[in-house]
Amino acid sequence: MNDDHDVTVLRLGHRPGRDERMTTHVGLTARALGADRVIMAGSARGRTDTIVDITERFGGPFAVETTEEPKRTIRDFEGRVVHLTMYGEPIQDVVDDVRADHGTGPLLVVVGAEKVPFEVYEHADYNVGVTNQPHSEVASLAVFLDRLFEGRELDREWDDPDRVVVPKATGKKVVEPDDE
Repeated sequence: MNDDHDVTVLRLGHRPGRDERMTTHVGLTARALGADRVIMAGSARGRTDTIVDITERFGGPFAVETTEEPKRTIRDFEGRVVHLTMYGEPIQDVVDDVRADHGTGPLLVVVGAEKVPFEVYEHADYNVGVTNQPHSEVASLAVFLDRLFEGRELDREWDDPDRVVVPKATGKKVVEPDDE
């Protein structure tokens, strides 16, 4: 989203054997809905290949990074930290403030998997709940990014795609960019 500051999504945690698709979908959702990069922490680092492949095939820019020190990533981030948690303040109550902060600098959006350490709650500038009911972290990220960008992310143009999806009422159509 060229008119705003960077948005980075940090996938904090990953339960091998349980979160394979969920972690990949956090990265794909971040990419598709306007974030500039995703950082995979710890054992989530192994889920980067699919996200890189999708970015190469369907266009970018979108960066995929890894870290062994997610708490340091949060502590050292130069911008505001938003932690998505069902225990947070309702998104509808804080999204205007988050959007205003985003207008002045980058955001780090933390998405957990397993139990999130309490220091993440303490360090976050915003602990945001999309709903205060159990739900998917992918759904939470999607709703948050859509509210942050007010739908502008849905009209994004992708640079250097090898493939382009052609919207259709019925069926599927994927073409090379020149065939649109």
